[in-house]
Amino acid sequence: MNIYVGNLDFKVNGDDLQGIFEEYGTVSSTKIIVDKFSGRSKGFGFVTMDNQNEAQNAVNELNGATLENRKMVVNEAKPKKENY
Repeated sequence: MNIYVGNLDFKVNGDDLQGIFEEYGTVSSTKIIVDKFSGRSKGFGFVTMDNQNEAQNAVNELNGATLENRKMVVNEAKPKKENY
């Protein structure tokens, strides 16, 4: 499952996300989205977990949890919309 993680502090990195989500199961990958010009985090990222049950449990437990004094928004990622 690809998981969207939003409302992240700009200091949070992929290793931070991996550490948090690994408490719920095996993490395949993490990615923090950064601005291509400034290189600064945009405040959201994605976590991939192969086991559906572990991923759903992580979403349920971490949505609304506090990280770096900010409440995370955690849910299943939706497919990217095409811009026409």
